[in-house]
Amino acid sequence: MLALLSMLIATSALLTICVLEPSLVLPALSILLFSGAMIAALFARAESENVTLEKVTLWDIAGAFTMMGCAAAIFSEPDQVALFFEPPTRD
Repeated sequence: MLALLSMLIATSALLTICVLEPSLVLPALSILLFSGAMIAALFARAESENVTLEKVTLWDIAGAFTMMGCAAAIFSEPDQVALFFEPPTRD
């Protein structure tokens, strides 16, 4: 489960970096990492036993994704976030 979640986030992050223009990468990564944290927390909540991998639980992974999402949100500027949410223009 842990490896699957990690691969999902890693491939999504690489795709985001390759597809979006550089000014939009940090806001998109922030949203992606917060989504990954939500999914990890839901999986951790759904499991009845607390499965550990060398003392690392899904709750730890959810916390790490949240911290990275906060860091990406802090380093992005408000102008970049506004560009991310404005509709595309046709030239």
